[in-house]
Amino acid sequence: QVQLVESGGGLVQPGGSLSLSCAASGFTFSRAPMRWFRQAPGKEREFVSFISTTGDSTVYADSVKGRFTVTRDNSKNTVSLHMNSLKVEDTAVYYCNGFGYWGQGTQVTVSS
Repeated sequence: QVQLVESGGGLVQPGGSLSLSCAASGFTFSRAPMRWFRQAPGKEREFVSFISTTGDSTVYADSVKGRFTVTRDNSKNTVSLHMNSLKVEDTAVYYCNGFGYWGQGTQVTVSS
């Protein structure tokens, strides 16, 4: 069956960096555009980033543009989100999305 498993979340200080990974299985990953979303406590889930099937095209929410980078490795069926200059307001559960499915999410907490 389709599975998306996120990892890499944790606690980081403001200004720090963190990389998330999403391992996909159960579908042809190389044919699926992938997205990252996040949901902060008490807020709706929001779009963070998009990457095309080949990785040639990426899109970012304005709130993370210039700080986050999305990449994918079709040989390993993984998509990653590299986060730099993290802010307190980046605290959220981060989810990957693809092929109409969602992962279980990974918690990112930015705090001093």
